[in-house]
Amino acid sequence: MDNKMKKVVIIGAGPAGLTAAYCLLQNSKEYEVTILEESDAIGGISRTVNYKGNRMDIGGHRFFSKDKDVNAFWNHIMPTQGAPAYDDKKLGREKPLAKDGPDPEKDDRVMLVRQRVSRIYYKKKFFDYPVKMNANTIKNMGLLQTGKAGISYLVSCVHKRPEDSLENFYVNRFGRELYSMFFERYTEKLWGRHPKEISADWGAQRVKGLSILAILKDMASRVLPQKGERKVETSLIEEFIYPKFGPGQLWEQVAKDASRMGAKIIMNAQVNQLHQKDGKISKVAYLDRNTQEEKVMEGDIFISSMPLKDLVMDMGENVPEDVYAAAKGLPYRDFVTVGLLVKKLNLVNETKIKTLNDLVPDCWIYVQDPGVKLGRIQIFNNWSPYMVKDVEDTVWIGLEYFCQENDEFWNLKPSKCATYAVKELVKMGIINSKDDVIDFHKEQVKKAYPAYFDTYSEIGQVTDYVNSFGNLYCVGRNGQHRYNNMDHSMVTSFETVKNILSGNNDKSNIWNVNTDAEYHETAKKESDDGSQKAGENR
Repeated sequence: MDNKMKKVVIIGAGPAGLTAAYCLLQNSKEYEVTILEESDAIGGISRTVNYKGNRMDIGGHRFFSKDKDVNAFWNHIMPTQGAPAYDDKKLGREKPLAKDGPDPEKDDRVMLVRQRVSRIYYKKKFFDYPVKMNANTIKNMGLLQTGKAGISYLVSCVHKRPEDSLENFYVNRFGRELYSMFFERYTEKLWGRHPKEISADWGAQRVKGLSILAILKDMASRVLPQKGERKVETSLIEEFIYPKFGPGQLWEQVAKDASRMGAKIIMNAQVNQLHQKDGKISKVAYLDRNTQEEKVMEGDIFISSMPLKDLVMDMGENVPEDVYAAAKGLPYRDFVTVGLLVKKLNLVNETKIKTLNDLVPDCWIYVQDPGVKLGRIQIFNNWSPYMVKDVEDTVWIGLEYFCQENDEFWNLKPSKCATYAVKELVKMGIINSKDDVIDFHKEQVKKAYPAYFDTYSEIGQVTDYVNSFGNLYCVGRNGQHRYNNMDHSMVTSFETVKNILSGNNDKSNIWNVNTDAEYHETAKKESDDGSQKAGENR
């Protein structure tokens, strides 16, 4: 390549890193781009694992965003279906189809239009997710519990707590009773800490716009005609798009396209040191895990999606002591996914949604039962019929357990981990016995969730320090230590590329992604640009 080309080194081949590489090469021919990926898989926590023809979406990823550039990117890489998918065709389900879009029965490079159904499983009953004060909730809770919840909420309206913890954040919005039922124990499962030990920042980011008032307003809008409008029955079901073979398929395609444009992707390259010179990052050292060789790569620009903690700790003895200590203390939560191939589930489909073999229609089921360690259940059949090798006769589920790297659960052998998971499903009545299980597979994910406790309160020192290096950009969930969804991670890379191409040295636009109070969980429809709804795409 031309010696005058600027060398860009990108750390991480997940959504943020791949988006940065693709957009930079798409918009300029002045850059030589190399991606260093620690693992042997593309996609980071958005990868898809193929186990004997049954595919696992690691973490679950719904593709929808209120950002029109994100939607345009996804559509460019994988167009939306123009003909029915296998299950829709068989069940006679109608979906909006793209004109001249690919046929998923014939083409693989295609996004499916899927139904968004997630519920809470609590005391062997299904509740809406997010919690909605509707007839189903009242029926499941009972009049006495509903009355307690109402009184508890009224108390929270009169007596507002200082929002210095996640517990107080939730209680202020839902009241003590609903908080105890639907937030307290699940949050403790997820983070391994009681909500009173966690910063309210997490709640502010993940539950934006959600409150009892919003719930009651939503309930009223479903049953009461609005002034000047006819009564409209709105559906709890929303739609999202999803790659035929899971999220990893899309990111593998982005990697292929970026490579065709000139990007070099080095797998099994574990970055372990960043060298500084004259106030800039000059080169990175990495371990080639295939050969166990230590290698060095120089660069003009560095884009990092590696964990912010690891980035700073790899910057050596020049890091100020207070910054180093703050970075070292940044916490993460890891998780284990156990894939189980089963004959059937005992859960009854009481919805009006048609599914193959009348399977419950949920993509995710949030397990609130404090008597089990299990946090969530994914039903891959409902994400895409093409995720399951034998979708007619088997159910392929993913059981998600939140833990810490190298703790007792993390270190369980796959067979013992599967045995543990099966016992919990039997206890919950979801399957009858271990005889219902045909096969299993275990996956582990390090640093899946940046956490908001310990030295998180000092993160400003860390971000100020890394931003002081003009040629270093931090992107993505782990790169910014922020619980971003996939679309937010992509937008951090869009903004980074804009800055690089324009010569803008102010990085505030990159760090301000997903700080808009209306961006995240409000699931609002855009009124004029036609983009999809905001929400959880992990």
